[in-house]
Formats: sequence, structure tokens, C-alpha cells
Amino acid sequence: MDFVAWLVGFIMHIDRHLINIIHQYGALTYLFMFVIVFCETGLVVTPLLPGDSMVFALGALAAGGKLDLVWIAGVLIAAAVLGDTANYHIGKYVGPKVFNQHRNRFFKKEHLLKTHAFYEKHGGVTIIIARFIPIIRTFAPFVAGIGAMRYGRFLLYNITGGVLWVTLFITGGYFFGNLPMVKRNFTLVIMAIIVISVMPVVMEGYRSWKSGRKNLQMKL
Repeated sequence: MDFVAWLVGFIMHIDRHLINIIHQYGALTYLFMFVIVFCETGLVVTPLLPGDSMVFALGALAAGGKLDLVWIAGVLIAAAVLGDTANYHIGKYVGPKVFNQHRNRFFKKEHLLKTHAFYEKHGGVTIIIARFIPIIRTFAPFVAGIGAMRYGRFLLYNITGGVLWVTLFITGGYFFGNLPMVKRNFTLVIMAIIVISVMPVVMEGYRSWKSGRKNLQMKL
């Protein structure tokens, strides 16, 4: 519980925390950011690590001269692509066993089922779409590995999605993150990014709930 509270506080004030990290660790910041994005996209046990909000904040810091835009963009794209690649192979080799378990101490099976349903609706392009949806972003390559999606096809979607995701959020932060109004309300902007990001999951869940309720009423 303490970790969750700390994580929420870190994300809500991510710009301040990133500035402290840059001041304390300098060039090692690039390595830290690589690890965070790699773990968020590459390990199914860490879906709650910051993603969209952090990339946006890093773009804003690059605009302020605290980071090099080209370097941070390259590092994040590499981390995103390599993370999804690792997750795909993990899913391919250990996923079927995990998927068949009723309970798992490390993550919730319902996340896998939601991602699987997302695949059923959107197909392979899920890898690209999922880049912009927290939690689904972490589980999409894992489920792709479970389903044994052809690796060449997966890699194409993986690279496309990784480049689009990082480019969109980092340039958004670069061009808008240092506007006076945005800087004064940066926490609200981060909250807005998170809400907009999770809306597709909420809407999909609502549609599923509504459909299930309708089917139940029909049976009654």
C-alpha cells in the first residue's frame, strides 16, 4: 500500500521528481528512463510504472534544456521496442502455463483476458493501439507471444507502435509542456493524460458489462 501511494505521488508530480533525478544522476538519467520504459512494456509484473505521463514530462524537460531531445527519444524508442520484444518471447515460452492458471500471485488474470478480448476485436494492430493504453500496453505483447503471432509481423507492429507512441508524447511535451499555463497546472495535465489513456479500457469494460446485463435480462 505504501508503494502504491508513493507511486501515485511520483506520477502526479513526475516533473519535479525527474528534475531531482537529473540533478542527482546527470547522464545516468537516460539509463534510468530506459529501464523504467523497458520494464513497463517488457514485464507483465510491472504494468503500473509510469508511461505516457513520464514520456510527456521528459519532452518538456528536453525543451527546457535539461535533456537532449534526440537522445531521450532514441533511448525511449529503443526501450519500448526491446521491452515489447522481451515480453513477446516471455509470453511465447511461459505464457500458456500462466494463462491456464486460475490464480497468479504476480498479476491478475483478468488483465490477460481483457487484452485477449482486445485482440479478438482489433487483431494484430492491437500492438500499435495498445501502446497508447496503460496496462493493455504491458499485456499486449505477452498475449501476442501466447498466441504465437508470427514474429516478423509482430516486430513490424512493435516498431511502428513504439516510434509513434514515443514521438507523439515526447513532442507533445516538448512543444506544450513549457507553456506557462501548462507549467502552472502540470499535475492536472498529467491527470488528464492518464484519464484519456484509460478511457478506452473503461468504455470497453462498460460495453461488456452492458452486453452481459442485456443477455442476462433476455435469459430471464
